[in-house]
Amino acid sequence: MVNIELIKELCQKTESKIVMVVVDGIGGLPYPGIGRSALEEAATPNLDNLAAASSCGLVEPVALGITPGSGPSHLALFGYDPLKHEIGRGVLEALGVGLKLGPSDVAARGNFCTVDEFGIITDRRAGRIPTEENRRLIEGLRSISVEGIEVILEPGKFHRFVAVFRGQGLSGDIEDTDPQHVGERPKDAVPRSPQAADTANLINQWIAKVRKALKEEYPANMVLLRGFAGLPEIPTMSQAFKLTPAAIASYPMYRGLARLVGMEILETGLTIKDEVETLKTHFDDYDFFYVHVKDTDSSGEDGDFARKVQVIEEFDSFVPSILDLEPDVLIVTGDHSTPAKLKGHSWHPVPFLIHSQWVRPEGVKEFGESMCANGNLGVFPSLGALPLALANALKLGKFGA
Repeated sequence: MVNIELIKELCQKTESKIVMVVVDGIGGLPYPGIGRSALEEAATPNLDNLAAASSCGLVEPVALGITPGSGPSHLALFGYDPLKHEIGRGVLEALGVGLKLGPSDVAARGNFCTVDEFGIITDRRAGRIPTEENRRLIEGLRSISVEGIEVILEPGKFHRFVAVFRGQGLSGDIEDTDPQHVGERPKDAVPRSPQAADTANLINQWIAKVRKALKEEYPANMVLLRGFAGLPEIPTMSQAFKLTPAAIASYPMYRGLARLVGMEILETGLTIKDEVETLKTHFDDYDFFYVHVKDTDSSGEDGDFARKVQVIEEFDSFVPSILDLEPDVLIVTGDHSTPAKLKGHSWHPVPFLIHSQWVRPEGVKEFGESMCANGNLGVFPSLGALPLALANALKLGKFGA
């Protein structure tokens, strides 16, 4: 059990620096015909050497057997109990694209999708349409109006977009319209509580108009919405842990999550090289850096084992550049597992390493699921990652006399 409230009491401001690299969805399963996970199959000499000089283990993102979304699994790594701080995906996406949310706004993450002539979903991501096509479609949808709400739309990358519904007395207590599977119809927005009934009705009116507007488009001829939510109250990492944190992430959802917990969002490019260069440029300015690597997750969701291996190897090539900065603490882990075999997030624990001058390296020779399972940290909650980082950075005072 991790007592975050105690950690908050013990935090102290120091000059030491923490770098937390979250390689999204890095965990996996043995792949058919290969017998190893993508991380174990990848040639990662730098991560292997780092693991041998680090404390290693496996982290449980939320709880045993629970498959987490990216929001709760990241929150845990940042020191927030995901079971106490439930945050809708829409809020994270909206903040990630720079939208400012009011107290009664309801935000949702949108996907363009493909449906057949019977309205059955054939592709939940509309073939990952080009971002330019996304912008064109969003521009057209902005002209759709529904009496009683203002609808604010912002395109994201590829098939993703953000929808914010603004009006009086709105509630985000609404079920997703995304069934999460092909072969099914998009769902209606269904209220989870009586207070959300009017909001759901207004959103369904908007969706009906969108369906008509996209009827002749292909492959993006329908939309799916999920993660309906309003803006929550949550303390910043500066308030809770006395950190001056910054985020280096290219995808809006992760920038939104970082912004929600008070991180400064550093502008960066789309590649791992860009992100490492951004880290170098700003290394003197902050004492906590969150660096996000996305394409391991995307390739796992696509079932592309070879691509996931390639992304892991690419990240490995930049590990020496991060170490050259001499952070006092370096963590490399993932927010969750995304096995290519499963083509989605899974409940499996995630490889974790922490490197500092205060760790006890014990027998781990490679950075992978099997080796980390034998590491001296064992299997522990992701919520323990930040306390370990703070302790190794000497940012926690002594408890008791």
